[in-house]
Amino acid sequence: MSALLLILITILFPPAGVFIISGCGADLLINIGLTILGYFPGHIHAFYLEYVYFDRKVQARDGFVPAEPAPGVYSDNIQAGGQGYGTVNSGPSPVY
Repeated sequence: MSALLLILITILFPPAGVFIISGCGADLLINIGLTILGYFPGHIHAFYLEYVYFDRKVQARDGFVPAEPAPGVYSDNIQAGGQGYGTVNSGPSPVY
């Protein structure tokens, strides 16, 4: 999903943007609570999560692995920049 589309979705309804990048978990519940408390706290939280997600995505693409988790982020998908799911490629298979 493109960053521009994700930002537009987040502007309209912050929990939807958080759900797209983190799934159903603690980050989504926190964002729903903040959105209920006020429209702008939900936006601030959602855009912070999206910033961390895209920043970690660029870092992973460049081969840098952050040593510390981002504060206030509970989703492994966001912490890994979307690189945390799937299989690990350990190199070419041996030919017998």
